[in-house]
Amino acid sequence: MRHIRIKRIEEKIFKTLMMAATLVIVVSLFMIIVTVVKRGLPAMSWDMVSKIPGGGFYIGKEGGLLNAIVGSLYIVIGSITLGLSFSLPIVLYINLYLPEKSKLAQFTRLSFDVLFGIPSIVYGAFGFTIMVYLGLRSSLLAGILTVTMLIIPILIRSIDEVMRRVPKELKDAALSLGATRSEIIKVILRQVAPGIITAVLLSVGRGIGDAASVLFTAGYTDSIPTSLSQPVATLPLAIFFQLSSPIAEVQDRAYAAALILTGIVLILSITARFYSRKFSKNKI
Repeated sequence: MRHIRIKRIEEKIFKTLMMAATLVIVVSLFMIIVTVVKRGLPAMSWDMVSKIPGGGFYIGKEGGLLNAIVGSLYIVIGSITLGLSFSLPIVLYINLYLPEKSKLAQFTRLSFDVLFGIPSIVYGAFGFTIMVYLGLRSSLLAGILTVTMLIIPILIRSIDEVMRRVPKELKDAALSLGATRSEIIKVILRQVAPGIITAVLLSVGRGIGDAASVLFTAGYTDSIPTSLSQPVATLPLAIFFQLSSPIAEVQDRAYAAALILTGIVLILSITARFYSRKFSKNKI
């Protein structure tokens, strides 16, 4: 009886700790949203999302954040496209072409686990070093390449975990029916499509909201780039620069940029969940 009583007490303690942790997270999220909306909403206007910065933007006058909005979308779309081009072949190779307990597969997973935990500022410094070595300048291309390096570990490890859960019997059944490797890949990708969408969502969340990785590589400009060799503005850097201003009105613009960034991530999250459910219903 005493043993049962101790178990019940332990269960109550851990249940209380879990509830407390959940409450802390929910309250923190609520406070962040309230702060961003409270400071950013009064500064929001149509000009803020439809115009580039004017001559007096950084002293609280005309213009908006269109350059940073477009720049952020350029970088995240380019990095996700490039990241998937590298991530999917790697994940497919270690899951379909290597033995289940291959040392190479284990080493690859360990390597990307380490890369996953490296701070984004290190990727920014590495990208800047490569730029200097190659004689490149801050540009949209450099920003895309740096953010791609940042999100590839997220894409690979997220997709890999989903792909490892695909039943081995599915592959065996496809092989027994005479399916080729390429046909099996199509079947597997159909099964893990919701997981790929989730991995993309996680990558977008980190890539579009990161300032450290693009601080020295993407540069900053008040205009919208028309080529990969031109510098590009991003919303995280716009927030960083505007919050550094001693002018309260400019600081409010930073919160407006944070509100826009939050809205973009929310829209992408809803869209990703919609397509994730769609693929889940239609998968084989």
